[in-house]
Amino acid sequence: MRKLLGILLIGLLAVVAGAHAADEPVKAINFQFTDITGKAIQLSDFRGKWVLVSFWAPWCPLCWVEVPTLNELNKRRDFVVIGVGLDYGPDEGVVRETAKRHNLEFTAVVAGGARRNQDSPFRQVGPVDFYPTSYIYDPNGEIVMFIPGQVRMNRIIAFIDEYKSKNSQFADGKSSAQESPLKEVTYSKHESSGSPKAVTAPKKGAKTVTY
Repeated sequence: MRKLLGILLIGLLAVVAGAHAADEPVKAINFQFTDITGKAIQLSDFRGKWVLVSFWAPWCPLCWVEVPTLNELNKRRDFVVIGVGLDYGPDEGVVRETAKRHNLEFTAVVAGGARRNQDSPFRQVGPVDFYPTSYIYDPNGEIVMFIPGQVRMNRIIAFIDEYKSKNSQFADGKSSAQESPLKEVTYSKHESSGSPKAVTAPKKGAKTVTY
């Protein structure tokens, strides 16, 4: 009987510990991409800014509906948009041509290959089950929003305003001298093969907004 109670107690403690872990912010890999101009970029380059990574495919008509919104967000001083084209075939030139045709005025556009590729950039961010899919990082480099579908300007702005109200060091896009400095971007080790470590979907209960 005592042994059974001990097992049940251990199980209860494990559940409590798991619930606590789920309340923590979703830590992110310091992703490293190469854009279509050959420039290397990484998450830590944009420390202190919001970063939206948008995954799209050249054959996805719904992906172009959100382009004006993403272009407007990218014009903000505190915001960066990175577009990653996927599943376009063997010719990377398709990504460049598509970005030009649909007027993608982003900070960077990346040719990400096929989702089945082990070195595809999406594996450094999160699952992409359909297009468009976006992830937003806060100024600390943590994933705080997962968007399976089109980006809506009003929801993004409302989220940022709420974030700033709770984190006064980011008011007006500036850090307050009285507040602690921004946290460093969290790094995750890459696999020994050199391929980036895959990121799982945000945990249930984690401080990540999905809409």
